[in-house]
Amino acid sequence: MKEIALHLLDLAENSVSAEAHTVHVSVAEDFRKDKLTISVEDDGLGMNEDAVKQLGDPFYTSRTTRKVGLGIPLLKEQAETCNGKMNITSTPGIGTKVEAAFQHSHIDRLPLGNLTTTFLTLTVAHPDIHWIFTYFYNPPFHGSERVFEFDDGPIKETLDGVPLTHPDVITYLRHSLEEGFAEARK
Repeated sequence: MKEIALHLLDLAENSVSAEAHTVHVSVAEDFRKDKLTISVEDDGLGMNEDAVKQLGDPFYTSRTTRKVGLGIPLLKEQAETCNGKMNITSTPGIGTKVEAAFQHSHIDRLPLGNLTTTFLTLTVAHPDIHWIFTYFYNPPFHGSERVFEFDDGPIKETLDGVPLTHPDVITYLRHSLEEGFAEARK
């Protein structure tokens, strides 16, 4: 994968496959600590300890549509290459959390990518899931940490049956995401 946003998309799709009802995706850019952390946490089926251990094996996948699962092994390798680490916690019947940390300034760290498009795609493609996206930004020199949270629950409630695929709704969602990220990065 060429950017971290694509890893987030892959992890979130894993949550969808795990029959999650709520998925919380977070990105934290901390320039003062020189750290970038991403996480995807769901309330899906969860996994036992043996399944979690096998996730690092590229020749293991729980999917029946293919015989390999490269997403998590690649993410783990990329995090470790950038002086970071990856951690997976899961409990059957409760859910799973995947977290990866990177040295923000590392020369080999993938670019963050387009978070707006990633979050918009997930929201529109899986309207039955409650998506919560949180972006933390700690600027490099001055100012305090800023947080942008996008929770699609109130939006879906307000729409009262209007599909998320309606062009005006997509425009509104994209604008809300773009504006939220821009405000956090000021």
